[in-house]
Amino acid sequence: MSVEQLSLSGRKKVVSNKEMTFIEKMYLWAIIKGLLTTIKHLFRRKVTIKYPEEVRAFSPVYRGQHMLMRDDEGKERCTACGLCALSCPAEAITMKAAERKPEEKHLYREEKYAEIYEINMLRCIFCGLCEEACPKEAIYLTKSKKIVKADYDREDFIYGKDKLVMPLEMAIQNTVTNTIN
Repeated sequence: MSVEQLSLSGRKKVVSNKEMTFIEKMYLWAIIKGLLTTIKHLFRRKVTIKYPEEVRAFSPVYRGQHMLMRDDEGKERCTACGLCALSCPAEAITMKAAERKPEEKHLYREEKYAEIYEINMLRCIFCGLCEEACPKEAIYLTKSKKIVKADYDREDFIYGKDKLVMPLEMAIQNTVTNTIN
């Protein structure tokens, strides 16, 4: 006996309600197929790696941990425009803007800077939209093997400027490398 049903696409689908045989009722063939799949996987090469002794090769399009960049003079590039936070689909970025004081002129490029800049790494999906949205090229997802480390407390996954801003030594080293080339 067959019955016609409509699928979600609107096409007709013929469904049959035939009587099952004894072997089909015992699900013997389904059990044998499942066991064959299990046995087949027993003799395959294992994909598990012994981390941290062995390190998996990273993909060429790997996006690592975020970094707030500095310019050639070591000043922070971020102007707290908020475009990175607006473009983030996971809403992982929060920031608070502040006006630069005269004594902070050596720290920030623009009149406005990010006083508080935080990324919730538990929410972040490493899509790179924050990097694309930034007009000052202030935020980058590093290509290095720097990954977000595991931890037990949720608060430790909220990265502030202390973990995100490029170290001053690295900015100076990049400047020296660029002038040599």
